[in-house]
Order: sequence, then C-alpha cells, then structure tokens
Amino acid sequence: MYFRLNRINPNQTQVFYHDGRYETLTNEEVDDLMLQIGMNDVEENIEQNVTD
Repeated sequence: MYFRLNRINPNQTQVFYHDGRYETLTNEEVDDLMLQIGMNDVEENIEQNVTD
C-alpha cells in the first residue's frame, strides 16, 4: 500500500493514498494504521514525509 503522510497540526495527519483518496486521522488512528500495515516507527515516517 502506497501512501504519503502530511502532519497538519500536532494531533492530526492527512493520509494521501495512491488512488487519490485521502483522510485526516488523529495520532492514535495513524498509529493503528501503521500497526495494520506493519510499520512500527510512525514518528520517523511522518517526519520524513513532512520534510520532503
């Protein structure tokens, strides 16, 4: 699953999917998403995409 993360404020992140969909998630929801797809280090991935 390809997606891009964009933190929009301290507790919300937008998730943009490759098919054009997007959703705004809380930090807890992003954590759950990362666990579902097997990514453990959520903060590192968010920071990487915010600075790109």
